[in-house]
Amino acid sequence: MTGSAGRDSYDLIVVGAGVVGCSVAWHAAALGAGRVLLVDRGGIAEGTSSQSSSILRTHYSVKENVELARRSWSVFTGFRDYLGDGEADCGLVRCGYLIVGGDDARGEAVRASLAQQRAMGIRADEIDAAQARALLPLLRTDDLAVFGHEPDAGYADAYLTATAFARAARRRGVEIRQGLRVDALATSGSRVTGIVTGAGTYSAATVVCVANVWTNRLLESTTGTTIPLVAERHEVMAFEAPAPYLPTYPVLKDMASRSMVYARCYGRTQLLASPGLAGQVTDPDEGQADVPLDTVADLGEQVAARLETFDEAGVASTWTGLYDVTPDWNPVLGPLPGWSGLQVGFGFSGHGFKLSPAVGRLLAQSALGLPTDVPLGPYRFERFAEGALLVGRYGRGAVS
Repeated sequence: MTGSAGRDSYDLIVVGAGVVGCSVAWHAAALGAGRVLLVDRGGIAEGTSSQSSSILRTHYSVKENVELARRSWSVFTGFRDYLGDGEADCGLVRCGYLIVGGDDARGEAVRASLAQQRAMGIRADEIDAAQARALLPLLRTDDLAVFGHEPDAGYADAYLTATAFARAARRRGVEIRQGLRVDALATSGSRVTGIVTGAGTYSAATVVCVANVWTNRLLESTTGTTIPLVAERHEVMAFEAPAPYLPTYPVLKDMASRSMVYARCYGRTQLLASPGLAGQVTDPDEGQADVPLDTVADLGEQVAARLETFDEAGVASTWTGLYDVTPDWNPVLGPLPGWSGLQVGFGFSGHGFKLSPAVGRLLAQSALGLPTDVPLGPYRFERFAEGALLVGRYGRGAVS
């Protein structure tokens, strides 16, 4: 790239324009970061954000995640005011969240997690089967013993959310470059000084890397640090049954099903569903993969066992998405040990969208050397070597 050094120099560069990266860029500008550049090899929210099921809940067994989700929910519910943009839309549907379990260890974990939410001031009621059926008339309850209801929950739209953050960031002076691949981080000794791209080198006082499933390639090639991250492929399916799954029905998490299925309304009449177990480790650059028919049949059987009339359901569509997964299925947030001028956010393991407002603010605060709203210590990179994993009552997995 040609031009003066000043034009290529920034106070902060954010690598990755998914929903988390767009949130970081906006928050950084709002906090007075100075000159900010947001770059992505593709377009805004074109990668894993576009594949998100976009469910919003505060139900976690890891209490740190509960706090981040609660802070993020307050942003989603006041999105326009938060961004100062009367036209901003995150696509929020406030339908509630219903988590069900059997008379077993998973069911007891649900009960304990609901109690933890309530202790943190969140409305997370344990209800009975009749109340659950009133919320979701299609629900089969014969094998269920635990019913948790979080009324302040639902789902939204990750693409709308990311593009709203990006537009608000532009209005605050953030420069956004799409279709610009970052090949490496520029370094001087143990300090990151910018990014190296096909269009040249851009310098910055601080780089925030939120490159999702591509994070380990970028960081390992530059820093030599082994990044404990894999890309996992997860299947998503949309079913259509004689009795539609209405927008007023809550998001459903079935902890009594073999695959810990989650589901929500999709397209106003269909049901979007996906397994909640570990997926298949894959190359992050691989495109969409076909969903095998036996996988469709297996998930369909589990959905039909829980929801009336879905034994007559047809498959409307299928697709796959990628999770950036760490060993404990929780993110790394903050500095990378041994390196200055660098902040990282990776390994969201399926939590990225629902936590993106809070995470964007925290990473921006950390990058600017400001006190963070909540301590980032539990999410530190070093926890893997220390054996201080963020594993809750549900064990490793997307429900955390």
